[in-house]
Amino acid sequence: MAKRNRNRRRRGGGHFAFLYKLLTFFVICGVLVAALSLFFKIDQTEVTGAERYSAQQVVEASGIQLGQNLYLLDKYEIAANIADALPYVESVRISRKLPNTLCFEVTECTQQVQIQQSGTVWQLCHSGKIVDTAISLQEGAVITGLTLENPAAGRMLQVSPEQEKGRGELLTLLQRLEEKGMLADCQEIHLEDPDLITLRFREHFRVELLWGSDLNYELNYLLAVLEKLEVGEKGTIDLTPVGKARFIPA
Repeated sequence: MAKRNRNRRRRGGGHFAFLYKLLTFFVICGVLVAALSLFFKIDQTEVTGAERYSAQQVVEASGIQLGQNLYLLDKYEIAANIADALPYVESVRISRKLPNTLCFEVTECTQQVQIQQSGTVWQLCHSGKIVDTAISLQEGAVITGLTLENPAAGRMLQVSPEQEKGRGELLTLLQRLEEKGMLADCQEIHLEDPDLITLRFREHFRVELLWGSDLNYELNYLLAVLEKLEVGEKGTIDLTPVGKARFIPA
C-alpha cells in the first residue's frame, strides 16, 4: 500500500512538473513578445537602389508606419505592396538595421521590351511585368506573336491558354538574354512560327532558334559565332541544327 501511494505521488509530481515547465515557457514567450513590442520600433527608414522613384514613394507604397515594431512586420507583404504600387520595381529586399531602422533595397526595371496592341505600346521588364505604356514604339525589343489579355501597368504578362507555351518560352528567353547582358542587343523577338523563334540581333543579324531548345547553350553559341564574324557582315545565324550553327550571308 505504501509503495502504491509513493507511485501515485511520483506520478502526480511529474504531472505538476510538466505543467510548471509549460507555464514557464508561456511566461518567457510573453516576456519576449512584450520586449519586442516595447523596443525595436521603426524610427527611420533607408531606401537604396531606387532611381525612378523617390525614397518617400517607396516608403509610402510599403504601407508601414513609423512606430511599428521591426520584428513584427511581414516583409513579404511589404515587398508585394511596393511592387504592386510602383510598376518599375522588380524586387525589394527588406532588412533591419538595429536598433530602429527599416531598410529597403530596391531593384528597378532598367531594360524594357514592348508589345504593340490595339494602338497601345505595352512596355515590360524581362520578368514579364508590365511597367508602362506609350503611344509609339520606344527603345527595346519589339515582341510579336503574343496577344496580351487584360494588360495593365503593374500586372504580369497574361495571354490566352493557347499562347501559354509562347509566354513561357518568351519569359525564359528574356531571362537568359538579361543574365548574359544581351537583351540590349536584341531589337525584335518573333513567336508566330510554331517551330522557330526568330530574333533581330545587333541590327544586322537574323537569329533562328528552335522552340524548347536549351537557350542558355544556344545563346552562348550565338556569342561564339558573332566573335568569329568580320565587322560589317550581315545575314542569318541558324542555330536550329543540334550542336551546330550555320551563317548565311545576306
